[in-house]
Amino acid sequence: MQGPLPAASTSELHPAFLQALITVALAVLCAFIYRRYRKPHFAWWAGAWGLYVVRIAAILSFLLSSNWIWLYWHQVATGWTALALLYGALVFSRGLRWRWWHPALVLFPPVWSYVAIYQLDHFLLAAGPMVLFLSLATLWTGWVFVRYRRRVASSGATLLAAAFGLWGLHHLDYPFLRARGAWNPWGYYIDILLTLAVGAGILLLVLDDLRRGLGALSALSGDLQHAGREQDVLDALLARPLTLPAVRGSALFLVDGGRARFVRGAGVYASARDAVPSGVGAAVLARAVETGRPQVTSDWVDEPGPGRAYPYAAVLPLLRAESVIGTLVLVGDARDPFTALDDRFLVALGQQVGAALENADLYRRLETRTVELARLSARMVAQHEEERRRLSRELHDETAQVFSAVKMELGVLRQAVPPPQAARLDQVLGLIDTGIRSIRSVTNDLRPSLLDDLGLLPALRSLVADCGERSGIRIGLTAPAALPALSKEAELAVFRALQEALSNVLRHAGAESVDVGISVRQGGVLLEVRDDGRGFPADAAAELAERAGHMGLAGMRERIGALGGSVRLQGEPGAGVLLEVLVPAANGDGA
Repeated sequence: MQGPLPAASTSELHPAFLQALITVALAVLCAFIYRRYRKPHFAWWAGAWGLYVVRIAAILSFLLSSNWIWLYWHQVATGWTALALLYGALVFSRGLRWRWWHPALVLFPPVWSYVAIYQLDHFLLAAGPMVLFLSLATLWTGWVFVRYRRRVASSGATLLAAAFGLWGLHHLDYPFLRARGAWNPWGYYIDILLTLAVGAGILLLVLDDLRRGLGALSALSGDLQHAGREQDVLDALLARPLTLPAVRGSALFLVDGGRARFVRGAGVYASARDAVPSGVGAAVLARAVETGRPQVTSDWVDEPGPGRAYPYAAVLPLLRAESVIGTLVLVGDARDPFTALDDRFLVALGQQVGAALENADLYRRLETRTVELARLSARMVAQHEEERRRLSRELHDETAQVFSAVKMELGVLRQAVPPPQAARLDQVLGLIDTGIRSIRSVTNDLRPSLLDDLGLLPALRSLVADCGERSGIRIGLTAPAALPALSKEAELAVFRALQEALSNVLRHAGAESVDVGISVRQGGVLLEVRDDGRGFPADAAAELAERAGHMGLAGMRERIGALGGSVRLQGEPGAGVLLEVLVPAANGDGA
């Protein structure tokens, strides 16, 4: 096939040099991405573009020296480049491993190039098989990315499929156009455009993965912030990985007594129930638990599940306080659904899931502790009221009765003594009357008898009237004719709230008038107490509620909060204070 060098070949030098520079940049890019993410297909692509640079150097040497040995090595490097690109694509999509018959394909380019250049004189017979080999290898590479595009919605895979498909077709014009100078130098520029398209496709593969990975972590973080209960957290963390490319199922295994126990699944694992992994799955899970590092395998059979084999499975250890508490298993249809996402992404995903489980556990324990504290607070309030009732009964039934008996005896004695001593006994009887009134006031404060005898509204009216009479300030009351049914605890809480509010007004507000309003709001009873006293800054309500001398407000919040109600305090300097207490109505029992 040897002959004179075509005269037009001298015009190929500049575009060939340009193509060599662009290909070197592409090889460096793939090498850099491999060093960054340690994915083997990037190493194969870096090697392929390195061979392509050798191929361009060989054709340049041939053009400059007219030595046919360079044309031979140009043909060999071209074939090896196509094989390296194809093998890298197969490693990327299927995890292809080296087989004993692969060297036969590697030997084809040097063997056939020698035969074509040094043994055959017929141009089409010499060039045809090699052109078909290059075209089929390149088209096959494009088809690999087409299939990957079907499983993983990737714009990079789309661009690579189109670029390799067009390049494979472009190889077919070599015997008819480029070898005869018809495409000179435009064939080089077409190759340059296709090379740039391949480089752009590789970058898009990486960027698509980084965008999806960051989006998945951000979305998972948002899901977990809105999910408080453990069930909600599990649903969120198992559903979110299914948005990653080609991931078809996720399963959570917790370490229980040294063994991995299936807890919950999503996707293909949604119907699995309490199964224990075996075989390859058990071994991979054991390695993840032992090493605390993510494990990736291509030999996974979904256990639990229908026994389907998946080309990709990632087992992510879940950490809590530096110890592995379980694993999250992701299975996918694509051999490497994460083109660029490396172990650090998988570690971050596992750490986030582990932190979410720990937060869910803390939330559950906090919720349990809150319920226990609420019950304890309710019991303390009940015991406090029971103690007040006991003291009120003892003062009324015993101490007051003793004072009454003493008064009667002194009254009898007064009738028998001279007038000077009678005057002294009158003073004593007056002191006894004062003591009896004081005892009655204390017993009424400890436990209002009207609340037990007549109900909430009469007790509130009596409290307002008595407080206004004793303090000398105007206290107005606005109330409906009837109130919805409240529990005994709620009625007592409303009464105590008004009692505490009026006491605070008399002691601290310096008010001239107080307006008390009772209304039905939001399915409950709303108590409003507004005074025209000195008030306080609006941002000081929380501080006043806890400050010494105002602990009654804190107790009020605890009492009302235990019933599911709310307390709100508002005030402005010189404009008085508004206290709002909302207590929910009883559930129709009227108790």
